[in-house]
Amino acid sequence: MKNEALIKTLNDCAIACNFCADACLDEENVGQMLACIRTDRVCAEVCASTAKILSMSYGPIDDLLRFCVSVCKRCAEECSQHEHDHCKNCAIACNNCKEACEKILEG
Repeated sequence: MKNEALIKTLNDCAIACNFCADACLDEENVGQMLACIRTDRVCAEVCASTAKILSMSYGPIDDLLRFCVSVCKRCAEECSQHEHDHCKNCAIACNNCKEACEKILEG
């Protein structure tokens, strides 16, 4: 399948974001995690949707990939502000996804 590696990276990012959002709900001060939870949820949806559309071999999706880069960047920045392991792991997944999308856009 074309773009199989990118689809996997997008799905991995969506999973990491969903896991992070859920884990944030278990943190002692959930109020301080609201921006993280919201950003995680949006990033998970964007990455999952992008993966789904990419798997359909639908026309040019450069604008969607650029949006995904933007959302992943914001999510990585937000998660990087927190010391929790789930946030650190999410930031890594978001950065990996951002870089994978950028590679396709350059290519």
